[in-house]
Amino acid sequence: MTTKLGTRKLIVRHDVHISDSFHFFISFEKAYLISFLVHINGGFLNLLISPNQLATNGDSKHITILVLIFLVVIFSETAHSDGYHGFLRCLTLHSQNYSAISDVVYTPDNSSYLSTLQFSIRNLRFTSSTTPRPLVIITPVLESQVQAVVLCAKENGMQIRTRSGGHDYEGLSYTSQVPFVVIDLMNLRACPTVGVGGHFSGGGYGSLLRKYGLAADNIIDARLIDVNGRVLDRKSMGKELFWAIRGGGGASFGVITAWKLNLVFVPETVTVFSVDRILEQNAIELIYRWQYVAPSLPTDLLIGISINKVNSSKTGEKTISASFSSLFLGRVDRLLELLKQSFPELGVEKEDCTEVTWIESAILTGGYPTGVSPEVLASRTPLTNIYFKAKSDYVREPIPKIGFQKLLKLFYGKEVDMVQMNFIPYGGRMKEIPESAIQFPHRAENLYKIHYIVYWNEPQKDASNINWIRRLYSYMTPYVSKFPRAAYINYIDLDLGMNNEGSTSYAKASIGD
Repeated sequence: MTTKLGTRKLIVRHDVHISDSFHFFISFEKAYLISFLVHINGGFLNLLISPNQLATNGDSKHITILVLIFLVVIFSETAHSDGYHGFLRCLTLHSQNYSAISDVVYTPDNSSYLSTLQFSIRNLRFTSSTTPRPLVIITPVLESQVQAVVLCAKENGMQIRTRSGGHDYEGLSYTSQVPFVVIDLMNLRACPTVGVGGHFSGGGYGSLLRKYGLAADNIIDARLIDVNGRVLDRKSMGKELFWAIRGGGGASFGVITAWKLNLVFVPETVTVFSVDRILEQNAIELIYRWQYVAPSLPTDLLIGISINKVNSSKTGEKTISASFSSLFLGRVDRLLELLKQSFPELGVEKEDCTEVTWIESAILTGGYPTGVSPEVLASRTPLTNIYFKAKSDYVREPIPKIGFQKLLKLFYGKEVDMVQMNFIPYGGRMKEIPESAIQFPHRAENLYKIHYIVYWNEPQKDASNINWIRRLYSYMTPYVSKFPRAAYINYIDLDLGMNNEGSTSYAKASIGD
């Protein structure tokens, strides 16, 4: 763009249009180079004015300043008119390296905005055009950039959503009913699609929970950026905050940029198995018996259950399958001895078991086939993206057989195609850790946790599937924890309650059944 100023020319170099939000600075060097930085939609623009492009008389600097003031007058009124533009302008002020911050800022006018937004969305329910979208997405590579976002959002009255791996069940890490920005931590990572930021801060359970407890039980330090932009570690944040972020949801208190963990021992060789039993193979009896066995097994052994609606291999009709899957921290012969003593009804044979390394067991647990390279665990590409709705429960007393019989009849509902219930046993180390040790109270009184989930492929099936899982959840009321009915925070479920237009008092929110 070339602007004529009488007989002088102002040369402006740019590759995109100028927006109405900007910040400028003037630097007079020996060559009288005048530089001015304009914030544009989706990036930043440098305007360079050299003395060769201006008259050489003594008033050249004054003319240039007048030009800058003229531009400020044109754009400043709109630039200050809303928090969005103020937020972008604020980022430039708080960023030491302008080009670095521009590389990680995405606005709706940026060609990469939508792909960046959708990259980490794991529930397709929140990919429609009607889903509220952030005004800005920031994908920081530096801790200082997170600080700038926190300070600027506060200054301009905008909420922050922090997204780690994108597995938020209700999309709260990237949606809101009020103006908001997203801090997407995709660049601060070295893990698969489930980001440790959300996993750890909500508790974080895995196949070692009966041996070593939760991931959060093994956190020994953290770095958190609070609402004032301060970087805090365990010592500076204090005991109460450090307690709260381990199980209470880290994003409730700040943006966590790093965790320090206590490493635990696993043997060089572990053993895994997965055996399926359908209704015709006494599945209900085995599920019922599992409740008494799984929480009492040695801590080196975990056996979970996944219940699914499947096609019968014999008739092709729908039936119910219970998959019993296990990780044993030891060799196959010792595992078979333990199963013979504690759970002979399951009928596990040596050919059902596989000895693998720990990392290979993690690959299998993640749903990948045998033989896949460990590098797959560093991939952020999910195996599937699908529409789903999920809920959770804790069970404190064994469910009677009649309860399972009526429950599994619900699985035959024609309105759902893909439905699953996962049973995760507690006991062991989970029973030993006091419920007040960290912000995760689900300990000794629980036999196991239930994870309910229903999947579908087309958005028009949202209502029927969501209504179905609500009926299933209602049916389970007599058999699960009460006063209050408990749930796992990382399986967030907005049916249990939500803020009223972005603001709900603690007193009101604390009222439970």
